[in-house]
Amino acid sequence: MGDKKIIGLLGGVGVGKSTVAAEFTRQGCAVINADAIGHELLKEPSVRRLLIEAFGSDILDSSGMIDRRILGEKAFENRGTVERIEKILHPPILDECRKQIYKAQESIDYRAIVLDAPLLLETGIDKECDILVFVESDESIRSERNLRRGDDFYARIKKREKFQISLDTKRQMADYIIDNNSGFSALAGQVARILLDV
Repeated sequence: MGDKKIIGLLGGVGVGKSTVAAEFTRQGCAVINADAIGHELLKEPSVRRLLIEAFGSDILDSSGMIDRRILGEKAFENRGTVERIEKILHPPILDECRKQIYKAQESIDYRAIVLDAPLLLETGIDKECDILVFVESDESIRSERNLRRGDDFYARIKKREKFQISLDTKRQMADYIIDNNSGFSALAGQVARILLDV
């Protein structure tokens, strides 16, 4: 295993974590996206079968694939349904994250490894990170970004956040704060300063 530092990204939906992750990529880091891993996982027949058993066949779209919006509505209904989906999806997502971390550690191409996982603290994988970075932006900017994706999206995000560790707690646990209210050059500078320490 290599000795590259693992940087965990924290922050709410709409703060621009994907923009920050892209900048870490631009500055020579490997970025592991847990959401993308989860989306691929939904195509696996064994995972699809478990989700249908847990939430019913109406989570499928007309082509027989998982409809993520319907699954999300059912999964974030209450604490019990949240735990049900976590039990199915979290272990294989974390396994794949660890595989990708190992692969990146073995490569000479990267300065550091960035783990972009919405439930970094909730899954406990933050314990495998050397540095935690909290991305924040003003609530008005964040709300505007989320509303741009539709009223329905904004309502769903608010519902999901009730079942997650609060943003205040995540901020307090972070080693660095990235302020994503300004322009691109300010963001790039903040990322560069963090990488100086790794």
